[in-house]
Amino acid sequence: MRIVGMSPDPVEALKRFEEKYALRFTLLSDPDHATLEAYGGWGERPGRGVGVIRSTVLIGADGKVERAWYGVKADGHAQEVLESVR
Repeated sequence: MRIVGMSPDPVEALKRFEEKYALRFTLLSDPDHATLEAYGGWGERPGRGVGVIRSTVLIGADGKVERAWYGVKADGHAQEVLESVR
């Protein structure tokens, strides 16, 4: 299993964030948000305008989206994802 995060932030900012929080997964930069848009992770956010929609997309070994969660909150979400892959 591979975990990857994505953000429109520049690579340098993502590297600092990875180091600050000792992340054990890769963060990818998507400055034009083309990939974020393709997976539904960029768009209108109620009361906050257009931007990143915090989301998780589970992609199977065949490259197809198996499940997606949108508007997620950090607390408890990782456990929810882990339970869905068991």
